[in-house]
Amino acid sequence: MAASDNSNFSGRSARQGGFGTAAPVLPSQPARPGGSTPAAQAAPYPSPSTAPGAAPRRSEAEQRTLIVGREIALSGAITSCDRLVVEGSVQANLANCREIDIAESGLFKGSASIEEAEIRGRFEGTLIVRKRLHIRATGKVTATVSYAEIEVEAGGQIAGEIQVLTPGADGKEAATAAPPPAASTVPRSSGH
Repeated sequence: MAASDNSNFSGRSARQGGFGTAAPVLPSQPARPGGSTPAAQAAPYPSPSTAPGAAPRRSEAEQRTLIVGREIALSGAITSCDRLVVEGSVQANLANCREIDIAESGLFKGSASIEEAEIRGRFEGTLIVRKRLHIRATGKVTATVSYAEIEVEAGGQIAGEIQVLTPGADGKEAATAAPPPAASTVPRSSGH
């Protein structure tokens, strides 16, 4: 057997579970897009042998993520997603969602009650952010906004009725009115 044949044989036997033992060579399967085999496609989680002692954790692929791509328009109600990414146009009521990420090309019109928001595009309507609202330099929010924490980059804009969520005595958050901004463009990052 040639040296290259021997290394190929060793690689196959290692994948089949035998290390240095003579295992029968199985005929190769036709190539799949991405170079994966049916067994690799069928197992969405790593096997314990590939990650010994590793605690299971959610990857981005396992999250319930909805992506509305560029030049796509979506309208209706969106419920029970972990993350909404808006690159196109969405007109909806968003509930039971943890995060919203509006890209520079994205537009969201409607109402959203979420934990965290990152806005690089436009948001219009009613926005309740229970944790952190981050408006990037290209972001523009025209809404009734309630938030626990806010960060606005230089160039980011926010206009409308603005309230700060504060934890109540019962552990639930209550809205307190914040003074309206002097201008719709906030010159520097500000927290809370």
